[in-house]
Amino acid sequence: MSVNRTDDTPTTTPAPSPQPAPRRRLGGPTTVTLAVTVIGAVVAAAVTPLGDRVMNSLFDEPTCPGAACEGKNPQSEGCGEDARTLKPAVNNPAQLQIRYSEACRAVWARVQNGNPGDVVMVEVLPGRTARSAEVEYDHDQFTSMVTVPDGEFRATACVIPKRGGTSTFERYCVHGTEATAWR
Repeated sequence: MSVNRTDDTPTTTPAPSPQPAPRRRLGGPTTVTLAVTVIGAVVAAAVTPLGDRVMNSLFDEPTCPGAACEGKNPQSEGCGEDARTLKPAVNNPAQLQIRYSEACRAVWARVQNGNPGDVVMVEVLPGRTARSAEVEYDHDQFTSMVTVPDGEFRATACVIPKRGGTSTFERYCVHGTEATAWR
């Protein structure tokens, strides 16, 4: 007996539905390996120079005491943590201050009420270099550090308004010594 098929539609077999991948649980050797890797990375980072800097900043210890601080950023070196400030409360139009870190044996200047283009500078006598920085945006800026000698020193910080700028004050300076009543 023969069967005549009049339907020319191809027959297809339905594809099997995908099975979800089995879930793996971390345990045994995989967990131990992962934990050892993470702990090893943390320890390695802590004993490298970068890790040393990170660890010191976590514990608020300066990373550059003395001459090693010359020309460096006081914030990134951890020198701001113990810094004391000389900031005249009266007739200080730019809110100029001298910051002094005894642990870092360095000073820097900061202006809080400057304008873009104004320059803040600090100089230490006797015989130290001067540092300056320009207010780039907003109203505040600080200089990099200048180391101070052991014993007596005199620091001068000035803010110089940009010629034709928006600041309404003239050149303004603050002076301090190791004997200044730093706050």
